[in-house]
Amino acid sequence: MNSLIVIKIGGNVIDNPDVLKQFLTSFRQIHGHKALIHGGGKIATQVAEKLGIQTTMVEGRRITDQPMLDVVTMVYGGLVNKQIVAQLQAIGVDAIGLTGADANTVRSKKRAIGEIDYGFVGDIEDVNSGQIQYFIRQNLVPVFAPLTYDRTGSLLNTNADTMASAIAVDMAIRNEVTLVYCFEKKGVLSDPDNDDSVIPELNPESYAVFKNQGVINKGMIPKLDNAFRALEKGVKRVIICHANQVTEAVNGMGVGTVLQTK
Repeated sequence: MNSLIVIKIGGNVIDNPDVLKQFLTSFRQIHGHKALIHGGGKIATQVAEKLGIQTTMVEGRRITDQPMLDVVTMVYGGLVNKQIVAQLQAIGVDAIGLTGADANTVRSKKRAIGEIDYGFVGDIEDVNSGQIQYFIRQNLVPVFAPLTYDRTGSLLNTNADTMASAIAVDMAIRNEVTLVYCFEKKGVLSDPDNDDSVIPELNPESYAVFKNQGVINKGMIPKLDNAFRALEKGVKRVIICHANQVTEAVNGMGVGTVLQTK
């Protein structure tokens, strides 16, 4: 079985050119097959503000009406995605920039309206792992923007953490997959004000304890929920780490937070 590293990059890394450049240099040093999924929410918010489009967030989730869908399509699928691809090409990494609509790689359905109408937000239905595998066999690194599409042909804003988890799970059918979430922190922290307070290991039991104590809260909860689901569905390893530690994390050098099923 082939090895595959699926890496999601987000947080303050995407909108900091120097930090992003450092991450991509480290990404280049990771040997073997790999795929990259990126965010870009802060840049989307900045562009929306310049265009006079209001940003509304509910529990960290972006309400995506038609004007905001246009913004995130431009920012995620255009500006951010192509900048990352161009920078990878410049350092010798052959990359292909994709949304879920490209080559039918990730299809979703528009989220049903409940207490909150999230608008054009997609919940993933299907990942075309065979097509992604084809790109990888051509020695291309897929770089995914967090956009999917539905059966009606509409693009949908899709959470990048969820997209990374869904791709990792489906690719685990054919590969031994490590899923890495990279951002501006060194891992899951026991003290949000102390970047060195990294929790080295988490399993479902300890995760539940930390949640009940309020140690783990807010935006880290959906990230960890996605991560544990990925482990349950066949992903071999999940690591959460700082963007500049990605090489060490992949090589098992004891950085970041490693998630385990037991």
